[in-house]
Amino acid sequence: MLRKDRLKNLLIELIKIDSLSRKEYEIAMRLKKELEELGGEVWIDDAGAKIGGTVGNVIGRFRGSVPGAKPLLLCAHMDTVVPGEGVVPVLDGDILRSDGRTVLGGDDKSGVAIICEVMRVARENRVPSGDIDVVFTICEEAGLVGAKCLDVSRLRARTGLVLDSDSVGFLFTKAPAANHMEFIVRGLEAHAGVCPEKGINAIRVAAEGLSRMKLGKVDDETTANIGVIEGGMAVNIVPNSVRLRGEARSHSEEKLQEQTRHMLRCLEEAAAGYALDLDGKRFRARVDAKITREYDRMDVPEGSGIVKLVRYAAQNLGVAVKTMATGGGCDANVFNQKGLEVANLSTGMREIHTVNEWLDLKDLYLSAQMVLEIVRLNAAEQS
Repeated sequence: MLRKDRLKNLLIELIKIDSLSRKEYEIAMRLKKELEELGGEVWIDDAGAKIGGTVGNVIGRFRGSVPGAKPLLLCAHMDTVVPGEGVVPVLDGDILRSDGRTVLGGDDKSGVAIICEVMRVARENRVPSGDIDVVFTICEEAGLVGAKCLDVSRLRARTGLVLDSDSVGFLFTKAPAANHMEFIVRGLEAHAGVCPEKGINAIRVAAEGLSRMKLGKVDDETTANIGVIEGGMAVNIVPNSVRLRGEARSHSEEKLQEQTRHMLRCLEEAAAGYALDLDGKRFRARVDAKITREYDRMDVPEGSGIVKLVRYAAQNLGVAVKTMATGGGCDANVFNQKGLEVANLSTGMREIHTVNEWLDLKDLYLSAQMVLEIVRLNAAEQS
Protein backbone atom coordinates (compact mmCIF):
# COMPACT_ATOMS: atom_id res chain seq x y z
CA MET A 1 0.00 0.00 0.00
CA LEU A 2 2.94 2.32 0.57
CA ARG A 3 3.98 4.38 -2.43
CA LYS A 4 7.74 4.32 -2.11
CA ASP A 5 8.43 6.96 -4.77
CA ARG A 6 6.01 9.36 -3.11
CA LEU A 7 7.68 8.84 0.27
CA LYS A 8 11.14 9.28 -1.24
CA ASN A 9 10.12 12.43 -3.13
CA LEU A 10 8.52 14.00 -0.06
CA LEU A 11 11.64 13.30 1.99
CA ILE A 12 13.87 14.90 -0.63
CA GLU A 13 11.54 17.91 -0.85
CA LEU A 14 11.64 18.38 2.93
CA ILE A 15 15.40 17.96 3.04
CA LYS A 16 15.78 20.89 0.64
CA ILE A 17 13.85 23.21 2.99
CA ASP A 18 16.15 24.99 5.45
CA SER A 19 14.90 24.42 8.99
CA LEU A 20 17.53 25.13 11.61
CA SER A 21 16.27 25.33 15.18
CA ARG A 22 14.08 28.42 15.71
CA LYS A 23 13.87 28.86 11.91
CA GLU A 24 11.28 26.25 10.99
CA TYR A 25 8.57 28.51 9.53
CA GLU A 26 8.84 27.37 5.91
CA ILE A 27 8.76 23.65 6.64
CA ALA A 28 5.98 24.14 9.20
CA MET A 29 3.80 25.81 6.57
CA ARG A 30 4.52 23.01 4.11
CA LEU A 31 3.57 20.37 6.67
CA LYS A 32 0.49 22.25 7.83
CA LYS A 33 -0.73 22.17 4.23
CA GLU A 34 0.11 18.46 3.96
CA LEU A 35 -1.87 17.53 7.08
CA GLU A 36 -4.83 19.69 6.06
CA GLU A 37 -4.95 17.95 2.67
CA LEU A 38 -5.13 14.66 4.55
CA GLY A 39 -8.23 15.82 6.39
CA GLY A 40 -6.70 16.69 9.72
CA GLU A 41 -7.72 19.44 12.09
CA VAL A 42 -4.44 21.34 12.16
CA TRP A 43 -3.11 24.15 14.30
CA ILE A 44 0.21 25.69 15.28
CA ASP A 45 0.80 26.37 18.95
CA ASP A 46 2.57 29.27 20.64
CA ALA A 47 5.87 27.47 21.31
CA GLY A 48 7.70 29.65 18.78
CA ALA A 49 6.62 32.86 20.50
CA LYS A 50 7.72 31.47 23.85
CA ILE A 51 11.26 30.71 22.71
CA GLY A 52 11.92 33.41 20.13
CA GLY A 53 11.41 31.17 17.10
CA THR A 54 9.69 31.81 13.79
CA VAL A 55 6.89 29.27 14.30
CA GLY A 56 5.47 26.84 16.81
CA ASN A 57 4.79 23.12 16.87
CA VAL A 58 2.49 21.78 14.16
CA ILE A 59 -0.29 19.60 15.56
CA GLY A 60 -2.73 17.57 13.49
CA ARG A 61 -5.78 15.78 14.89
CA PHE A 62 -7.22 12.93 12.82
CA ARG A 63 -10.50 11.20 13.58
CA GLY A 64 -10.33 7.41 13.58
CA SER A 65 -12.73 4.92 12.07
CA VAL A 66 -12.83 2.41 14.94
CA PRO A 67 -14.89 3.51 17.95
CA GLY A 68 -13.22 2.75 21.24
CA ALA A 69 -9.72 2.41 19.83
CA LYS A 70 -7.08 4.14 21.89
CA PRO A 71 -5.73 7.34 20.33
CA LEU A 72 -2.16 7.10 19.07
CA LEU A 73 0.54 9.77 18.97
CA LEU A 74 2.98 9.99 16.04
CA CYS A 75 5.72 12.58 16.45
CA ALA A 76 8.89 13.78 14.70
CA HIS A 77 10.83 17.04 14.83
CA MET A 78 11.19 19.56 12.01
CA ASP A 79 14.49 21.21 12.90
CA THR A 80 18.01 20.20 11.92
CA VAL A 81 21.49 20.85 13.26
CA VAL A 82 24.19 22.95 11.64
CA PRO A 83 25.56 22.94 9.02
CA GLY A 84 22.07 22.47 7.65
CA GLU A 85 21.36 25.26 5.19
CA GLY A 86 21.39 24.81 1.43
CA VAL A 87 21.32 21.01 1.64
CA VAL A 88 21.88 19.31 -1.71
CA PRO A 89 20.60 15.71 -1.48
CA VAL A 90 22.45 13.14 -3.56
CA LEU A 91 20.74 9.83 -4.41
CA ASP A 92 22.92 6.86 -5.31
CA GLY A 93 20.68 3.83 -5.76
CA ASP A 94 18.88 3.46 -2.43
CA ILE A 95 21.43 5.54 -0.51
CA LEU A 96 20.56 9.17 0.13
CA ARG A 97 23.20 11.56 1.43
CA SER A 98 24.18 15.24 1.18
CA ASP A 99 26.88 16.55 -1.12
CA GLY A 100 29.26 16.60 1.84
CA ARG A 101 28.99 20.30 2.73
CA THR A 102 26.06 19.92 5.12
CA VAL A 103 24.18 17.37 7.15
CA LEU A 104 21.50 15.52 5.21
CA GLY A 105 18.64 16.39 7.53
CA GLY A 106 17.29 12.85 7.68
CA ASP A 107 17.38 13.63 11.39
CA ASP A 108 14.50 14.03 11.59
CA LYS A 109 12.85 14.69 8.24
CA SER A 110 12.85 10.93 7.66
CA GLY A 111 10.46 10.63 10.61
CA VAL A 112 8.33 13.50 9.34
CA ALA A 113 8.09 12.00 5.85
CA ILE A 114 7.18 8.56 7.21
CA ILE A 115 4.32 9.97 9.27
CA CYS A 116 2.94 11.92 6.30
CA GLU A 117 3.07 8.87 4.01
CA VAL A 118 1.46 6.61 6.61
CA MET A 119 -1.38 9.07 7.14
CA ARG A 120 -1.90 9.38 3.39
CA VAL A 121 -1.90 5.61 2.84
CA ALA A 122 -4.30 5.11 5.75
CA ARG A 123 -6.68 7.62 4.20
CA GLU A 124 -6.43 6.32 0.64
CA ASN A 125 -6.92 2.68 1.66
CA ARG A 126 -9.32 3.29 4.53
CA VAL A 127 -7.06 1.50 6.96
CA PRO A 128 -8.94 0.98 10.24
CA SER A 129 -7.52 3.25 12.90
CA GLY A 130 -8.21 4.96 16.14
CA ASP A 131 -7.85 8.71 16.54
CA ILE A 132 -4.34 9.84 15.70
CA ASP A 133 -2.51 12.91 16.97
CA VAL A 134 0.37 14.01 14.75
CA VAL A 135 2.94 16.37 16.27
CA PHE A 136 5.82 17.95 14.39
CA THR A 137 7.96 19.76 16.94
CA ILE A 138 10.35 22.68 16.68
CA CYS A 139 13.73 23.06 18.38
CA GLU A 140 14.29 19.44 19.33
CA GLU A 141 17.97 19.86 18.53
CA ALA A 142 18.15 22.90 20.82
CA GLY A 143 17.23 20.90 23.91
CA LEU A 144 13.81 19.37 23.17
CA VAL A 145 12.41 22.87 23.57
CA GLY A 146 9.37 22.48 21.32
CA ALA A 147 8.19 19.38 23.17
CA LYS A 148 8.74 21.12 26.50
CA CYS A 149 6.43 23.94 25.38
CA LEU A 150 3.76 21.60 24.01
CA ASP A 151 0.48 21.52 25.94
CA VAL A 152 -0.14 17.77 26.01
CA SER A 153 -3.60 18.30 27.50
CA ARG A 154 -4.68 19.22 23.97
CA LEU A 155 -3.68 15.77 22.75
CA ARG A 156 -6.09 12.86 22.97
CA ALA A 157 -3.35 10.25 22.76
CA ARG A 158 -1.61 9.05 25.93
CA THR A 159 0.68 6.61 24.14
CA GLY A 160 2.62 6.60 20.91
CA LEU A 161 5.87 6.84 19.03
CA VAL A 162 8.55 9.36 18.30
CA LEU A 163 10.29 8.53 15.00
CA ASP A 164 13.78 9.81 15.68
CA SER A 165 16.57 7.25 15.92
CA ASP A 166 19.17 5.71 13.69
CA SER A 167 19.46 2.00 14.41
CA VAL A 168 17.06 -0.01 12.29
CA GLY A 169 15.52 -2.95 14.11
CA PHE A 170 15.49 -1.26 17.50
CA LEU A 171 12.84 0.40 19.61
CA PHE A 172 14.47 2.74 22.08
CA THR A 173 12.73 2.55 25.43
CA LYS A 174 15.46 3.95 27.67
CA ALA A 175 17.30 7.24 27.30
CA PRO A 176 19.49 9.22 29.70
CA ALA A 177 18.82 12.33 31.68
CA ALA A 178 21.01 15.29 30.78
CA ASN A 179 22.40 18.38 32.49
CA HIS A 180 23.44 21.44 30.51
CA MET A 181 26.39 23.36 31.94
CA GLU A 182 27.74 26.81 31.35
CA PHE A 183 30.95 27.79 33.13
CA ILE A 184 32.59 31.20 33.08
CA VAL A 185 36.18 31.10 34.26
CA ARG A 186 37.25 34.58 35.37
CA GLY A 187 40.79 35.86 35.53
CA LEU A 188 42.37 39.33 35.31
CA GLU A 189 43.21 41.26 32.14
CA ALA A 190 46.63 42.82 31.54
CA HIS A 191 48.83 43.88 28.63
CA ALA A 192 50.27 40.65 27.28
CA GLY A 193 53.50 42.30 26.09
CA VAL A 194 54.17 44.95 28.73
CA CYS A 195 53.06 43.38 32.02
CA PRO A 196 51.64 39.88 31.62
CA GLU A 197 52.64 39.13 35.20
CA LYS A 198 49.87 41.48 36.30
CA GLY A 199 47.19 39.31 34.72
CA ILE A 200 45.55 35.95 35.34
CA ASN A 201 44.99 34.11 32.08
CA ALA A 202 41.45 32.73 32.24
CA ILE A 203 42.03 30.48 29.23
CA ARG A 204 45.00 28.87 30.95
CA VAL A 205 42.95 28.29 34.09
CA ALA A 206 40.16 26.74 32.03
CA ALA A 207 42.63 24.55 30.14
CA GLU A 208 44.03 23.19 33.39
CA GLY A 209 40.54 22.41 34.61
CA LEU A 210 39.65 20.73 31.34
CA SER A 211 42.77 18.58 31.45
CA ARG A 212 41.53 17.09 34.73
CA MET A 213 38.03 16.27 33.53
CA LYS A 214 36.71 12.84 32.66
CA LEU A 215 35.06 13.46 29.30
CA GLY A 216 33.68 11.30 26.50
CA LYS A 217 32.39 7.89 27.55
CA VAL A 218 32.79 7.99 31.30
CA ASP A 219 31.22 4.55 31.82
CA ASP A 220 28.54 2.36 30.24
CA GLU A 221 25.78 4.67 31.49
CA THR A 222 27.41 8.10 31.43
CA THR A 223 28.88 10.51 28.88
CA ALA A 224 30.18 14.06 29.16
CA ASN A 225 31.33 16.74 26.76
CA ILE A 226 32.59 20.31 26.61
CA GLY A 227 31.45 21.41 23.18
CA VAL A 228 31.86 25.20 23.04
CA ILE A 229 34.70 27.41 24.30
CA GLU A 230 34.58 31.18 23.84
CA GLY A 231 36.99 33.73 25.27
CA GLY A 232 39.62 36.38 24.81
CA MET A 233 39.52 39.80 23.21
CA ALA A 234 42.87 40.17 21.44
CA VAL A 235 46.21 38.39 21.21
CA ASN A 236 47.92 41.18 23.14
CA ILE A 237 45.53 41.05 26.11
CA VAL A 238 45.74 38.50 28.90
CA PRO A 239 42.15 37.16 28.79
CA ASN A 240 40.00 37.91 31.81
CA SER A 241 37.26 35.41 31.04
CA VAL A 242 36.43 32.30 29.05
CA ARG A 243 33.04 30.67 28.66
CA LEU A 244 32.65 26.89 28.40
CA ARG A 245 29.43 25.14 27.48
CA GLY A 246 28.95 21.43 27.89
CA GLU A 247 26.75 18.63 29.06
CA ALA A 248 26.64 15.38 30.97
CA ARG A 249 24.23 12.52 30.36
CA SER A 250 23.54 9.34 32.30
CA HIS A 251 20.97 6.61 32.74
CA SER A 252 21.78 6.85 36.46
CA GLU A 253 20.64 9.96 38.31
CA GLU A 254 23.36 9.46 40.91
CA LYS A 255 26.09 9.19 38.28
CA LEU A 256 24.76 12.23 36.45
CA GLN A 257 24.98 14.39 39.54
CA GLU A 258 28.45 13.09 40.40
CA GLN A 259 29.73 13.77 36.88
CA THR A 260 28.28 17.27 37.00
CA ARG A 261 29.95 17.96 40.36
CA HIS A 262 33.20 16.51 39.03
CA MET A 263 33.30 18.86 36.04
CA LEU A 264 32.66 21.92 38.19
CA ARG A 265 35.15 20.76 40.81
CA CYS A 266 37.92 20.39 38.20
CA LEU A 267 37.53 24.02 37.16
CA GLU A 268 37.26 25.29 40.73
CA GLU A 269 40.38 23.41 41.77
CA ALA A 270 42.29 24.85 38.83
CA ALA A 271 41.08 28.36 39.68
CA ALA A 272 42.18 27.93 43.29
CA GLY A 273 45.80 27.76 42.11
CA TYR A 274 45.77 31.30 40.69
CA ALA A 275 45.97 34.37 42.91
CA LEU A 276 47.73 37.72 42.48
CA ASP A 277 48.52 40.62 44.81
CA LEU A 278 48.46 44.05 43.11
CA ASP A 279 48.47 47.45 44.77
CA GLY A 280 47.38 46.05 48.10
CA LYS A 281 44.55 44.01 46.60
CA ARG A 282 44.30 40.28 46.16
CA PHE A 283 42.85 38.96 42.93
CA ARG A 284 41.81 35.35 42.48
CA ALA A 285 40.62 33.33 39.55
CA ARG A 286 37.08 32.06 40.04
CA VAL A 287 34.37 30.06 38.31
CA ASP A 288 30.74 31.06 37.83
CA ALA A 289 28.53 28.09 36.98
CA LYS A 290 24.99 27.74 35.64
CA ILE A 291 23.74 24.16 35.57
CA THR A 292 20.27 23.32 34.30
CA ARG A 293 18.39 20.08 33.75
CA GLU A 294 18.03 19.58 30.01
CA TYR A 295 15.68 16.61 30.26
CA ASP A 296 14.89 13.65 32.49
CA ARG A 297 15.36 9.95 31.80
CA MET A 298 13.08 7.91 29.57
CA ASP A 299 12.29 4.42 30.84
CA VAL A 300 9.34 2.75 29.09
CA PRO A 301 8.56 -0.66 30.67
CA GLU A 302 8.93 -3.80 28.56
CA GLY A 303 5.32 -4.72 29.31
CA SER A 304 3.89 -1.37 28.25
CA GLY A 305 1.22 -1.14 25.59
CA ILE A 306 3.38 0.66 23.05
CA VAL A 307 6.21 -1.88 23.33
CA LYS A 308 3.76 -4.77 22.86
CA LEU A 309 2.21 -3.02 19.88
CA VAL A 310 5.57 -2.56 18.16
CA ARG A 311 6.50 -6.20 18.83
CA TYR A 312 3.23 -7.43 17.31
CA ALA A 313 3.70 -5.25 14.25
CA ALA A 314 7.23 -6.54 13.75
CA GLN A 315 6.05 -10.12 14.11
CA ASN A 316 3.34 -9.60 11.50
CA LEU A 317 5.89 -8.17 9.07
CA GLY A 318 8.41 -10.90 9.77
CA VAL A 319 11.09 -8.57 11.07
CA ALA A 320 13.02 -8.51 14.33
CA VAL A 321 12.76 -5.54 16.66
CA LYS A 322 14.66 -5.35 19.93
CA THR A 323 14.24 -2.86 22.73
CA MET A 324 17.36 -0.91 23.53
CA ALA A 325 18.81 1.96 25.54
CA THR A 326 20.22 4.97 23.71
CA GLY A 327 22.69 7.65 24.71
CA GLY A 328 20.68 10.40 23.02
CA GLY A 329 17.70 12.33 24.24
CA CYS A 330 14.60 12.97 22.14
CA ASP A 331 11.09 14.37 22.43
CA ALA A 332 9.99 11.05 23.98
CA ASN A 333 11.97 11.99 27.11
CA VAL A 334 9.75 15.01 27.55
CA PHE A 335 6.49 13.26 26.71
CA ASN A 336 7.15 10.53 29.26
CA GLN A 337 8.00 13.17 31.84
CA LYS A 338 4.60 14.73 31.09
CA GLY A 339 2.79 11.49 31.79
CA LEU A 340 2.55 9.94 28.32
CA GLU A 341 3.94 6.54 27.32
CA VAL A 342 6.09 7.10 24.25
CA ALA A 343 8.98 5.12 22.76
CA ASN A 344 11.43 6.01 19.99
CA LEU A 345 11.34 4.01 16.75
CA SER A 346 14.17 4.06 14.21
CA THR A 347 13.85 5.50 10.70
CA GLY A 348 17.14 4.46 9.10
CA MET A 349 19.20 7.63 9.40
CA ARG A 350 22.93 7.10 9.88
CA GLU A 351 25.95 9.16 11.04
CA ILE A 352 23.63 11.92 12.18
CA HIS A 353 24.94 15.34 13.24
CA THR A 354 27.78 15.06 10.72
CA VAL A 355 28.26 15.99 7.07
CA ASN A 356 28.62 12.25 6.41
CA GLU A 357 24.98 11.61 7.32
CA TRP A 358 23.21 9.13 5.06
CA LEU A 359 20.05 7.09 4.84
CA ASP A 360 19.18 3.79 3.17
CA LEU A 361 15.75 4.15 1.57
CA LYS A 362 15.06 0.44 2.11
CA ASP A 363 15.22 1.10 5.85
CA LEU A 364 12.95 4.12 5.43
CA TYR A 365 10.34 2.03 3.64
CA LEU A 366 10.51 -0.70 6.26
CA SER A 367 10.03 1.81 9.06
CA ALA A 368 7.02 3.26 7.26
CA GLN A 369 5.51 -0.22 6.90
CA MET A 370 6.08 -0.76 10.61
CA VAL A 371 4.27 2.44 11.54
CA LEU A 372 1.36 1.64 9.22
CA GLU A 373 1.02 -1.80 10.78
CA ILE A 374 1.17 -0.25 14.26
CA VAL A 375 -1.68 2.08 13.32
CA ARG A 376 -3.75 -0.88 12.07
CA LEU A 377 -3.00 -3.08 15.06
CA ASN A 378 -3.78 -0.31 17.51
CA ALA A 379 -7.31 -0.20 16.12
CA ALA A 380 -7.60 -3.99 15.81
CA GLU A 381 -7.02 -4.41 19.55
CA GLN A 382 -10.32 -2.60 20.19
CA SER A 383 -12.39 -3.98 17.35
